[in-house]
Amino acid sequence: MQDAITTIVNRYDLIGKYLDKTAIEKLNSYFLTASNRIKATEIINCQATKIIKEAAARLYEEQPELLRPGGNSYTTRRYAACLRDIEYYLRYASYAIVAADTNILKERVLDGLRDVYNSLGVPIAPTVRSIKLLQEVTEEEIKSQNSDTINCVVEPFEYMIKNLSEENI
Repeated sequence: MQDAITTIVNRYDLIGKYLDKTAIEKLNSYFLTASNRIKATEIINCQATKIIKEAAARLYEEQPELLRPGGNSYTTRRYAACLRDIEYYLRYASYAIVAADTNILKERVLDGLRDVYNSLGVPIAPTVRSIKLLQEVTEEEIKSQNSDTINCVVEPFEYMIKNLSEENI
């Protein structure tokens, strides 16, 4: 897993260049936003159970057919797997927030997801919707804590949504 610093330094190392103005500005931004990213991650960590529970409740309220016979969350085992996956997306989003780099999401979440979901017959639309709901609930939780760290929270969720929506799973 890389953070913004490692990503920038590795990129310049590969091409054998000194850090230029663009790289220095990106590094400066990383350090200037560090406290906001840490604060947002602390809120997510402390409220993870609440965020996951609320996102799942909203998903099943919108799409109750998922819980009915034949639905992908029908049976206790499938429901638990869905909650596990929602937790997984939130946890990796928090890693991306701290790292200020969405590459971890590609490496650890999105790569291979196609094969897993295809083999299990999991439809992608409810997954994408659950990630959007996670984003909304997370933003609400951060706002409720009078924190202005919303900007750093949006990117990881949007990245997952965009990449999952583009893939034909």
